[in-house]
Amino acid sequence: MTVQWYPGHMAKARKTLEENLKLVNIVIELCDARLPYSSRNPAIDRIIGKKPRVLVFNKADLADPVQSEYWMDYYKKQGFTVVFTDAKAGDGVKKVIAAVNKAMEEKVNRSLERGRIATTLYAMVVGIPNVGKSSFVNKVAGKAAAKTGDRPGVTREKQWLSMGEDIYLLDTPGLLWPRIDNQFAAMRLAASGAVKDEVVDTGELCAFLLTFIDSHYPGALEARYGIKIPETEEFEDTGYVTETILGAERLAKGLAILEACGKARGCLVKGGSVDLGRAAALVLDDYRAGKIGKISLDFPEVLDEEADISLRNEEAARVKEEKRAARKANYRSRKNAKR
Repeated sequence: MTVQWYPGHMAKARKTLEENLKLVNIVIELCDARLPYSSRNPAIDRIIGKKPRVLVFNKADLADPVQSEYWMDYYKKQGFTVVFTDAKAGDGVKKVIAAVNKAMEEKVNRSLERGRIATTLYAMVVGIPNVGKSSFVNKVAGKAAAKTGDRPGVTREKQWLSMGEDIYLLDTPGLLWPRIDNQFAAMRLAASGAVKDEVVDTGELCAFLLTFIDSHYPGALEARYGIKIPETEEFEDTGYVTETILGAERLAKGLAILEACGKARGCLVKGGSVDLGRAAALVLDDYRAGKIGKISLDFPEVLDEEADISLRNEEAARVKEEKRAARKANYRSRKNAKR
């Protein structure tokens, strides 16, 4: 499975973001607290540049507090203003408003010194799909100002909303990046719901998710589904995936766990076999709703994972450039030989 999802409206969303960046004083970058690293869009990072920003990690109620603490410290050391929120409950939302005011304090003071009685601030909220942006906007605005949903891509058009305290917020559609090089990061995004289930193999995705939970949160799956983690890593249906970044062994174990979960929850077809599609949908829904527990998918090792991928990409680019240079040299040599 290769996870890539960049529908046409996202190209429009990127253009809208670029065009309206000059209209705002500050950016609120909304990410998923379960994926504090993987849910940060590098394209957004490049577009925003040095524009002041507040880094907000939403769905904190679903995330592992220990990992949240690590990532808060990680980003604060990089100079970011960081706030963790639960937009549905409203927890942390007022801290975001306070953080915006704090970040813009110097600008406001300069305006007051010039004789301006009041200064209106303009902020823009950006982020990938399904990080709870609409819920955040609704809570900030104090009303159901934006559509909400548990599927990516609900918000399509921009809208200005009052945050109170002379702050106006521009809402923008969720934006992924055109190519996700790190397919483990892509699987984490897909597991969180940032990528539509229709464009992924949910069986393989669940194999990734279940083996991750089994490894990092032992006992969580047993507690939720009343199962015993299969000791065998054999699974007769692994042939339906010809290539996987998980490796055959991890895929087999993940599918065996998925089968056990499906059997425990009655996801059966005629003859007593497990309907893996139904079982996968159930597990993904449970994870996204926090029913398996407070589970984060970004652990510190994702930094090493990303560094390794960057090195491989640099090496691939170097080899490609060497081949290009060799072809050019060969062409010049043959051209000179004909003279």
